[in-house]
Amino acid sequence: MKIISQQLYSLVPERPHFPQEEEKVLEYWNKIDAFQQQLKRTEGKPEYTFYDGPPFATGLPHYGHIAAGTIKDVVTRYATMKGHHVDRRFGWDCHGLPIEYEIDKRDKINSQLEREQIGVKEYNRRCREIVMTYSKDWRHYVGRFGRWIDFDRDYKTMDCNFMESVWWTFKQIFDKGLVYRGSRIMPFSTGCTTVLSNFEAGSNYKEVKDPAIIITFPMVDDPDTSFIAWTTTPWTLPSNLALAINPDFTYIKIRDDEKNQVYILAECRLQYTLKQANIKKHTVLETTKGEYLIGKSYIPLFDYYSHMREEKCFQVIGANFVTSDTGTGIVHCAPGFGEEDYQACLANGLIQPGQAPCPVDFDGKFTDIISDYKGVYIKTADDQIKAHLKEKKRLVCQNIEVHSYPFCWRSQTPLIYRAIDTWFIKVTDIKDQLLKNNENSKWVPAFVQEKRFHNWLRDAKDWCFSRNRYWGNPIPIWASEDMEEIICVGSIKELQELSGCGEITDLHREFIDNITIPSKMGKGELRRIPEVFDCWFESGSMPFAQAHYPFSISEEDFNKRFPANFIAEGLDQTRGWFYTLMVISTAVKGCEPFKNLIVNGIVLAEDGQKMSKSKKNYPDPLEIAHNFGADACRLYLCNSPVVRAEPLKFKSEGVNDIVKYVFLPWFNAYRFLIQNISRWEKSTQQNFTYDPKMKERLFASEDSNIMDKWIIASNQNLIKYVRNEMDNYRLYNVVKHLLHFLEELTNWYVRLNRSRMKGEEGHDDQLTSLNILFDVLLNTTTMISCVTPFLSEYIYQNLRNGIDKNDTTLQVDSIHFLSIPDFNEALINERIESMVQKMQSTIESGRKIRDNSNISVKNPLSKVTLVESDKQTIEDLQKVQQYIKEELNCLDFQIEQNEEAFIQYISDPDHREMGQALKKQYTKQLKEKVSNLSRDQAVEYLKNGKVTIDGVEIQEGWLKITKRFNDQIKQDKNLGSDCNEQTSVILDLRIDENLKGMGIAREIVNKIQKLRKAAKLNIDDVVEIYYEYANGSAFEKIVSDNQKTMKTAVKVPFLNHSTRPSHSVQIAETEYANPNNEKDVIKLRICNPVFSFDETKLSEKYGAHNIEKVNFVNDIKSFVLAHNVESLKKKLQENNGVLRFKLNGTHVELTHKEDFFFSTMEHVHHHNL
Repeated sequence: MKIISQQLYSLVPERPHFPQEEEKVLEYWNKIDAFQQQLKRTEGKPEYTFYDGPPFATGLPHYGHIAAGTIKDVVTRYATMKGHHVDRRFGWDCHGLPIEYEIDKRDKINSQLEREQIGVKEYNRRCREIVMTYSKDWRHYVGRFGRWIDFDRDYKTMDCNFMESVWWTFKQIFDKGLVYRGSRIMPFSTGCTTVLSNFEAGSNYKEVKDPAIIITFPMVDDPDTSFIAWTTTPWTLPSNLALAINPDFTYIKIRDDEKNQVYILAECRLQYTLKQANIKKHTVLETTKGEYLIGKSYIPLFDYYSHMREEKCFQVIGANFVTSDTGTGIVHCAPGFGEEDYQACLANGLIQPGQAPCPVDFDGKFTDIISDYKGVYIKTADDQIKAHLKEKKRLVCQNIEVHSYPFCWRSQTPLIYRAIDTWFIKVTDIKDQLLKNNENSKWVPAFVQEKRFHNWLRDAKDWCFSRNRYWGNPIPIWASEDMEEIICVGSIKELQELSGCGEITDLHREFIDNITIPSKMGKGELRRIPEVFDCWFESGSMPFAQAHYPFSISEEDFNKRFPANFIAEGLDQTRGWFYTLMVISTAVKGCEPFKNLIVNGIVLAEDGQKMSKSKKNYPDPLEIAHNFGADACRLYLCNSPVVRAEPLKFKSEGVNDIVKYVFLPWFNAYRFLIQNISRWEKSTQQNFTYDPKMKERLFASEDSNIMDKWIIASNQNLIKYVRNEMDNYRLYNVVKHLLHFLEELTNWYVRLNRSRMKGEEGHDDQLTSLNILFDVLLNTTTMISCVTPFLSEYIYQNLRNGIDKNDTTLQVDSIHFLSIPDFNEALINERIESMVQKMQSTIESGRKIRDNSNISVKNPLSKVTLVESDKQTIEDLQKVQQYIKEELNCLDFQIEQNEEAFIQYISDPDHREMGQALKKQYTKQLKEKVSNLSRDQAVEYLKNGKVTIDGVEIQEGWLKITKRFNDQIKQDKNLGSDCNEQTSVILDLRIDENLKGMGIAREIVNKIQKLRKAAKLNIDDVVEIYYEYANGSAFEKIVSDNQKTMKTAVKVPFLNHSTRPSHSVQIAETEYANPNNEKDVIKLRICNPVFSFDETKLSEKYGAHNIEKVNFVNDIKSFVLAHNVESLKKKLQENNGVLRFKLNGTHVELTHKEDFFFSTMEHVHHHNL
């Protein structure tokens, strides 16, 4: 160990400003190019592949992004520190509705016609212009929250290479016969003028109020009798072609006796209809089975499709989708606007495939066919249609229905379901493979995979992947006009070869729509179909497209990166990105696209509502980072329900609590370590160097401090646990245990070993305890650095000063370049951990007793008694008895082994569970016995989790065993007691005058320590404390009896005011009043230490030189006081302890420790004052 040459450690503030320190860490990372340096350092190590789901850059990041981003960062940091090379590329979703919707909103484009007038080229130019609007902000947000990811090599779905790989991906699916064109009823966004996929349609339901009307359909052969149907979409009535009934229902003909109207409806819906239509008196005229109504014709509401009566329209058809829980039991069918309507009409021959009437354009407005409402938006037309029906006396009643309805996830307009020709992937053909592949990956939490995602795959429908839009990746299908000749293109080169076109540098519509391919079937020129890919197809293709596979990467290299080791996104991606990744990967490669997945929950506003920019119901993330720090937010999110795929109500107070209850105690432990390392270095004049091998030597020694062994064992166990849980992606367990260890470290290890670490028990013991604290703090900080990268870096940069410069394993530029600590199984000792756990339980029980008895822990008690019969536990508790005595401030420690004399065991059986499990074996006699266990039986059950009674094994969880002291102990007012499963504690509550005095002495010490803190004195500041009280004061005996203890506690000279030199300088003063007599006060003063003189000796030697107006003795004292301690010590060394000088012509000789002293304390000790 080398001699100290300089102060190595940075000064640690009492309370740091965490956000400001984070900004400094960011500057440091930028300075050393930390992320890129990490990537270079790990080159050649095993690849760990991570796929980043691409967000849109048309808005700022929200807490959902930050939650998912933090999880991604934690896992990829851990993988890197575990010895992998982890390439992390950011990605951008650049196409699709989000971009086009922003352009439509900005430029006030309200219809498909307006887009056509603008043209594809100009429209796409505008889209390209705004795609990366917030990319710089994203980079700032992501960086400020500590995430390391490569923005310089990001992938964009609009890049030509990416788009080409998407084409290749699609061609693989096409060539397998999994792509077809069909007419289907699909969810359609009129706000965005495009079809949506089923999983998009299911992502945004809202509670809405819609008109709920009942209308009449008079029978052709009996116009006075009408079928009545209920609907919440009046706008679909002009397209009505049929009425559907359930053949198995009973239908009735009733007369409204007041209005003399005759209606036919389902018997099971009579009461509902009477209430809705306000029919107060009715008569049932006839009852019939539904099947007998099939084929009956009715008079249509409108004449727009009257010509279709020739196709057997406007008649009653049978359909099982008619239910008994809604409407009238008769459903009006408009096959162009409902899947069930379409299928029923198709099955009954009313329409041909792909020919359902659909008189609504892409903007949601009626076309020319519906002449009365031409150009009117369908929802606007609801009121006009109701007015028309009322005028024609076809409206029975109108009400309002509140129900859940799907909305467009981008435009927030209500969706409609309409017939449309579109393109599909046959997901149903690969459903079995999808379900199998889903089982091959690991999801955390598993229930999302096993239930939600499994069910979604099981019920999956064919995927409509085409969109009627402009700004997107064009679907690479070239077809003849009659769609009989179709070519799918899989690359730029293939398109060039097929078409004979020149160079292609961009694949967007404006660059390729005019390219044609000569027909091989004599059908002229093949032209590209107008649709573009659903942007979900692009993001689902990113495993291939981000690498420009197969064009720019070999099969071998690609297979090293596919499937991904890890992905993570929010729960809402179950039907989004997770789904499209799985479908495309299964269709293309036949396997799952990822091995491990963490699903995070949704982050909500504090009130439980969805976070909304317009409502401003959540704080800006940068504001949180500015006020509390990004680390606090990261830890708050990782320690929340979000990592278990559950919702989180985000609260700023929760982030602040992380600072108060986690960061400050953790920081204080670090600060305490640095302070005391500096103290050790100062007192030993040596540099502290961390010895990573000390813990092994310490553990091998029987004489080592038990608390050192405990914290080592706990830390090694923590490392083992964290590695296992992180390897299994269970973040929710990892953070919880890390925080628990930090609590153990700060609240137990540091607090119970403060005196050792301060050097009060010798330099060797101080060095050992500091080394162990350094070790566990370094290990824990390294492990938690994945979650809190800033604070961990801040702490490590100072800890580096204690690490051997030649230790290349631990001495690196950043904590994030370290390896995750490995554990040593030999250092894990469950008995020691159990021993300290029992000690902690004992101490907590003792504190509880004091609280219940209103006795402060500052007031000593005579004895703590533990009741325990287990020999090993007794042995363990005896080893830690000193800590128990000190923490509970008890003078004596005792163990009573005769547990029966003190303790009762109470058994509370779960009769219901036991009855269900044991059935006839659970007799009345057994119930009686399990309710009244013997002490031995109760102890056996507590120890082993089971016990056998009358041949029946009583299983774990069936009994609740509690311990309690007997009445003799509980009723003794001189005793306080508390029982729990681990310990049974008794405190003697009697306080005599001696104990009271000791308590007051402790209060005086506490008063002094608070005064030192108020005076802003540092731990190593050398001061002297003087006390003063009046003659006859009770403090005279208290100080006299407890002076040694008080001196030890304040750690500086504690002196009677009578010894204070007149020239001493006071720093601070306070006083303490006797709690038994407020007029009895002890005054406490903190002073700087000064030279002290033996006045008597000085007068004897030099008093004769005093003359009028000149006090020669005082001049001598002034001369000495003008020097500092170090200069005088040097002179004394040169003259064998004698100080010689000439003053006013007189030679003066002063002997150290006879004539003068360096401090009052030295003077007092020398003369035993």
